[in-house]
Amino acid sequence: MKTCWIIYNGSLINDKFLDQARLMAEASEALDVRPVIYKNYEIMMKLDEELEKKPDFVIFLDKDILLATYLKNKGIPIFNDPEVIETCDNKAKQYIQLASKGIPMPSTIIAPKVYPKFTIRDSGYFENVLKTLGLPMIIKEGHGSFGMKVYLISTEKDFYEKVDELRGVDFVFQEFISSSRGRDIRVNIIGDEVAAAMYRHSETDFRANITNGGVAEKIALTKEQKDIALRAAKAVGAEFAGVDLLFGPNEEPLVCEVNAAAHIRNLYEVTGINVGVPFIQYILKKIG
Repeated sequence: MKTCWIIYNGSLINDKFLDQARLMAEASEALDVRPVIYKNYEIMMKLDEELEKKPDFVIFLDKDILLATYLKNKGIPIFNDPEVIETCDNKAKQYIQLASKGIPMPSTIIAPKVYPKFTIRDSGYFENVLKTLGLPMIIKEGHGSFGMKVYLISTEKDFYEKVDELRGVDFVFQEFISSSRGRDIRVNIIGDEVAAAMYRHSETDFRANITNGGVAEKIALTKEQKDIALRAAKAVGAEFAGVDLLFGPNEEPLVCEVNAAAHIRNLYEVTGINVGVPFIQYILKKIG
């Protein structure tokens, strides 16, 4: 019997992180794979010692890129690869990669690095950003999940307050797609296939995330929506991904972002599909 480790972050006390690991464990057991769930700190990275036991593969549900890299260097197949996790974890880096592959997305400007104790306030740079994107716009921190650290900026006052606050932080300026206010699509990708999808919408927030009060329902994707979601996952190298699509002015799909450790509980509740099952099947086929 093959074995797999399922790793999540032990410092996060919200039950949804352990729940994600348990759903993956259930999928493993259904396919005759023995899962072991670990908190990331339960695996000591002692560099001058070998691991006593190694699994056949690891499902990495965390953003501890150092641990993922450590395990990869021990010769263990990691899903997703740590380089993919790192790219997706920093949205600024992710958008650079998506743009390089011609993925349709909102107009995006990567903020320059500004050290915390310094400023470029009087350089004319921010005036140029405002002129280029206009208001309202989105300011989005590089690191953030569940729709957090994403800000809808409506006034110049709010704009300058936010850029001052974010000195020393990776972030992006992004066109606000008003036609997609409070609605998006989450598409779960496994390899070269769409595993499941749901439509999310909110009457109270510009974001559609369920964490922020959105609700979800089943959706039948168009060919264009499927194709763009698959292209986005491939652009960042993700073998398991949750791709979020926005609705452009003519309802055309635009990529909001790609999640490399997408949570699957809400998708399961809406569609009845535990996408962990096809994910494990994909891994078993790949590793042989």
